[in-house]
Amino acid sequence: MVKVSANRGDRRIRVARLTPVGRRERTALDRRSDELALSLLAPLSPPRRERLGNAMREVERLLVAASVDIAPLDPEHADARYCLSEYVAELNRRSSRGFDPAVGATAHPHEVRPPAGQFFVAYLHGEPIGCGAVKHRADSPAEIKRMWIAPRARGLGLGRRLLQTLEACARSGGARVAHIETSAVLTEALALYRATGWVEVPAFNDEPFADHWLE
Repeated sequence: MVKVSANRGDRRIRVARLTPVGRRERTALDRRSDELALSLLAPLSPPRRERLGNAMREVERLLVAASVDIAPLDPEHADARYCLSEYVAELNRRSSRGFDPAVGATAHPHEVRPPAGQFFVAYLHGEPIGCGAVKHRADSPAEIKRMWIAPRARGLGLGRRLLQTLEACARSGGARVAHIETSAVLTEALALYRATGWVEVPAFNDEPFADHWLE
């Protein structure tokens, strides 16, 4: 039912593929699995089936969220650069103003690399799906910068978890207060900040892309 061969690019790797007989067997097993699932659902009323389906989707969502790792990373690492490029591209898709990360409140690599700061990347199954950075400032509030979650990973509570990681980093650097600025087009980010205790304050920098300044 299975044919094993060497990988063409690396002969140290063995590749297993189903044969036609194996595919027919898998199809039969899938059909039996579906029949069993339907038999388990049959006694349930439509509303209860819907409740079960929603519960299963919630379990899947939580398991995916639990699989995410958030790790410090050099801001010039390829994964960090990928996240930053996606962050900038999304801002420019959602706003007509145009966002230039080199203008205004910057977060250049040397500004978010220890000891000046820290850059973090969130991974799901080894793939980068989010980022955020902290700038430590002596005798002044820390700055949280470049916070982004990939659209495919939103709705899992990762934004709140990433924000908590950045806040903890700011505290570990000695800050008692932290600042964030954001654009009005980033409604999800603004809602997250407000829901987690951030409050709006007068503008504390000249970031041209910002509409809201929070502390």
